[in-house]
Amino acid sequence: MKQPKYLVENDFMADPAVHVFDGKLYIYPSHDRESGIPENDNGDHFDMNDYHVFSTSDIENEPVTDHGVVLKVSDILWAGRQLWDCDVACKNGKYYMYFPLKDQNDIFRLGVAIADKPEGPFVPQPDPIRGSYSIDPAVFEDTDGTHYMYFGGLWGGQLQRYKDNKALESAYLPEGDELALPSRIVRLTDDMLGFAEEPRPVVILNQDGTPMKAGQTESRFFEASWMHRYNGKYYFSYSTGDTHLLCYAIGDNPYGPFTYQGVILTPVVGWTTHHAIAEFKGKWYLFHHDSVPSGGRTWLRSLKVRELEYDSEGKIITLDGLA
Repeated sequence: MKQPKYLVENDFMADPAVHVFDGKLYIYPSHDRESGIPENDNGDHFDMNDYHVFSTSDIENEPVTDHGVVLKVSDILWAGRQLWDCDVACKNGKYYMYFPLKDQNDIFRLGVAIADKPEGPFVPQPDPIRGSYSIDPAVFEDTDGTHYMYFGGLWGGQLQRYKDNKALESAYLPEGDELALPSRIVRLTDDMLGFAEEPRPVVILNQDGTPMKAGQTESRFFEASWMHRYNGKYYFSYSTGDTHLLCYAIGDNPYGPFTYQGVILTPVVGWTTHHAIAEFKGKWYLFHHDSVPSGGRTWLRSLKVRELEYDSEGKIITLDGLA
């Protein structure tokens, strides 16, 4: 598959999380809609109400199957608004969907819902995960079966409202030579319903070993954490947000630190860029979105997939976001 293709032509889906369960590939996107809310830096115009699940046995030659609505805002007891991107993990035959949602005080928390099948439907727990905050949960299962969650996002993602896992009286966004605000990582409990420890910062280093600075806007973390393993190394990838790049860094364990390597995907049509990376039937794929089908309306995005390739040193070969 040398040319990218759109996966859902009759609806707007974005922010994909992708996993292989029982030999099938499952896609868990956010579901865009036209809400009529004006655009702003807090992302109020991304006013999602529900999730769909898609699956396929052949990503290159078959259309994806839409399993319909599997969770919606009205199902969730603590709900306020805005179901942003989610992720799903499997353990002991159960499937756990992790989702960000603003509570009734307009604060993002992370919730969890449970299903008996990867395509859902998912039944939410009555409360958000204790100690959770911000957005963009991505769950990674290591080779020993341990599950880790990466999360966090700036601006509308509210990460700048926290320090050392505690809410600040006033949000603070570093600038210039100050250290960049990092994503977070936390090990999940054995029952997959909570945090087994205090979340830790995901430190990204420059090639010279110095920590990433806030002013390095074309390489520092902004949102959309993802983790995958390749040839025994841990690849932490993310969006740079306001500079519209997907970048990655490599480390030796799930906690890092991770050393910056380069750009995965150059800017797409539309403000946001958010992705997943998965291996399926011997090939690696990048799943992401753009706003071409909606004529550039950044709150109406469409899912895309393209093949991902590595060079002989394990570096990801940069892809053109406009292709």
